[in-house]
Amino acid sequence: MNTLKPTTEQSSNYDDLEKMTVNELLVSMNQEDKSVPLAIERAIPSIQNFVEQTLVRMKKGGRLFYIGAGTSGRLGVLDASECPPTFGVSDDWIIGLIAGGDRALRKAVENAEDDETMAWKDLEVYKINENDVLLGIAASGSTPYVIGGLKAANANGVLTGSISCNTNSLVSKIATCPIELIVGPEFVTGSTRMKAGTAQKLALNMISTSIMINLGRVKGNKMVDMQLSNKKLIDRGTKMIMEELEIDENLAKSLLLEHGSVRKSIKYYKQ
Repeated sequence: MNTLKPTTEQSSNYDDLEKMTVNELLVSMNQEDKSVPLAIERAIPSIQNFVEQTLVRMKKGGRLFYIGAGTSGRLGVLDASECPPTFGVSDDWIIGLIAGGDRALRKAVENAEDDETMAWKDLEVYKINENDVLLGIAASGSTPYVIGGLKAANANGVLTGSISCNTNSLVSKIATCPIELIVGPEFVTGSTRMKAGTAQKLALNMISTSIMINLGRVKGNKMVDMQLSNKKLIDRGTKMIMEELEIDENLAKSLLLEHGSVRKSIKYYKQ
């Protein structure tokens, strides 16, 4: 293994993958994946620092933006898009942007990540300002789209954070609040959609969920503000109300459908 290479580019701990049985492939990938939670654990202090600084701004009305390219960009867009239905917030609280625009969510857009100026242009559409926070996500830590966005954000007084999977990466040197998730070489050399992507997803889960809890969008351990967008969620909300108020299913469901959320239903009943 060439230790001079960035971790994400180092050769896999396994070789001759095409000669492995399906069981050997699955067991080996699972073994590699076990390193991911440990990498997250080591990064908790830096994740905490980013969350706490972000909360200061979001409690004053600021927004959190994610930027990335490829897998990193898709994970940011995914996390941001799940916050409104999960926590009942507006879709402008956490905003995910990917190099190449929304079409890059399904198909790779050639050279999209290589333009250092494009991220800030994308962010300016949303009138990003010094009240907001920008998190740049780049497994390699060297994606031009992310680097350019972070540099411009710093120059405009925006708090910056980064998630990367290499030590002392470029994005870590640029961001005010860097987060490094060092998961080691990938099972398929350089395929950062694997361990690096899993680590990024876990970190984003932690960031957005802890922010939403601190902003009052969870009660106890329940998603009391979730959007009632399908039967499953209506049933889940009904059960939450039944447990909280100790009432029967029919009354709970009628309250939920009348008031549109678990929180409002409980508040109305307790008045």
